Amino acid sequence: MEKTKRLSATPKALKLVKKLEKEFGELMFYQAGGCCEGTQPQCLRKGHFYPRTKDVSIGKILDYDFWIDHNLFEYWKNAHFELDVLDGFGTGGFSLEIPKGKTFKINYTLFSAEELKNLEPKMQYHEFMQQQRDQQNTIYRSVRKGALFFAEG
Repeated sequence: MEKTKRLSATPKALKLVKKLEKEFGELMFYQAGGCCEGTQPQCLRKGHFYPRTKDVSIGKILDYDFWIDHNLFEYWKNAHFELDVLDGFGTGGFSLEIPKGKTFKINYTLFSAEELKNLEPKMQYHEFMQQQRDQQNTIYRSVRKGALFFAEG
């Protein structure tokens, strides 16, 4: 049985994400727990913001990680997050869609008891970074092994 997803996006949100991707390249999403932007989801260029070690990834929007403040996740861990977009200026500032007169928002839906039993796993940022380091080490070892093969051959 397929796992219950914690995250989805409306067609309107996906269209805007594709537009932002064309303009800015790789993206990421972050939803804070109340600082600066309130709890409005932020769309940022990948690598221009680093989640904290306990922050949680609940899935991806078009292959772009969606991170949530760990305290906010604890509050909403029993809910599905649907990324949506509205016309108009949201709470402000950092998110890439703001200058386009748009603002991302989340529609929350509580999971049923059955859905809660079958949720996709979450991942904390420190686990994500360990996976990235392990992948880089595997690539490094493969490249090094290949270099040794060609040097000996």
